[in-house]
Amino acid sequence: MTQPDDFLALDDELDEAEQGIRDVVRDFAQDRLAPQISDWYERGTVPREIFTDFGKLGVFGMHLDGYGCAGTSAVAYGVACRELEAVDSGLRSVVSVQGSLAMFAIHRWGTEEQRQEWLPRMAAGQAIGCFGLTEAAAGSDPASMRTTARRDGADWVLSGTKMWITNGTLADVAIVWARTDDGIRGFVVPTDAPGFSANAIPRKLSLRASDTAELVLDEVRLPAASAFPDVRGLRGPLSCLNEARYGILWGTVGAARTCYLEALSYALTRTQFGRPLAGFQLNQRRLTEMVIAVGNAGLVGLRLGRLKDAGRVEPAQISYGKLANARAALDVARSARAMLGAAGITLDHPVMRHLTNLETVVTYEGTEEMHTLSIAAAITGLKAFR
Repeated sequence: MTQPDDFLALDDELDEAEQGIRDVVRDFAQDRLAPQISDWYERGTVPREIFTDFGKLGVFGMHLDGYGCAGTSAVAYGVACRELEAVDSGLRSVVSVQGSLAMFAIHRWGTEEQRQEWLPRMAAGQAIGCFGLTEAAAGSDPASMRTTARRDGADWVLSGTKMWITNGTLADVAIVWARTDDGIRGFVVPTDAPGFSANAIPRKLSLRASDTAELVLDEVRLPAASAFPDVRGLRGPLSCLNEARYGILWGTVGAARTCYLEALSYALTRTQFGRPLAGFQLNQRRLTEMVIAVGNAGLVGLRLGRLKDAGRVEPAQISYGKLANARAALDVARSARAMLGAAGITLDHPVMRHLTNLETVVTYEGTEEMHTLSIAAAITGLKAFR
């Protein structure tokens, strides 16, 4: 018999370990996070202790090997992202930035000393990381960044600003990408370094249950060992973004599922003209379109996860998943909001919160336009970014 919350029985394709992770993360998300998320969102904050909770849960860098990381499959990590974003995109962003951006950067490009110093504490949630690539004038075109790092004797001196940085005011360490005479390079920057500051971005209407900041580097002096040794150019930061986009394409499935299920529940209990809303043909069409969108997005996530675990996934395929699934989730959220009518705009229901979050999710880690061009370049062999 079909189940409304998993119409295609996709979770039957998960192995025993992946199903176990699904259950543990779902229980944590629903028991620990869901009861408080509306308050956190309304107040525009996320408590720092949630990082320790996530560390105990084991979701930070869970798809990485060693250094206190769980070393799970990519599919298991995707399922965890799905269950976290079923509660809120901001909470999944906390995990993505910590694990798929900051920790992955150190794990993939750092020295052994950098890995030993930071990764075990970050996996445990005892140290918080952020990822400084985007600038106010360098979003989709990161090569135009203005942040610089120059040699001064044996040291590096970093100057510039980074914008829209998740975890920025909470972070103990920032991964900062800067222009050098040797190309763009990455640096591990302790946030207590003199000249480093982070300013919270105020008046956000989206992703309110996460920290977003501007990073300012005012002649921040770092030892030579702070630089990633072997990567130059955009290959380093783009590899990290690809990891984060993978988590997003799974997470949006969770957001879409929550919006659809909320609309279904409301339509079955709300009565107008003597019958439930779910009994009207136009609403049945809406609900059908929602369940198809959720199922198709889940199929995309599962297929790309299996490709990733096999070492076969390509960046353009990740772009496909991020573009298709974020767009589908936003459509589901909008339709669900409409079905809830006036009730849909309040925090008594999760739909409007997801809708405003997804407006950001569609944009960050690559806009619709950039992913469209990435996919087109893969199928035509012609790049049209400029």
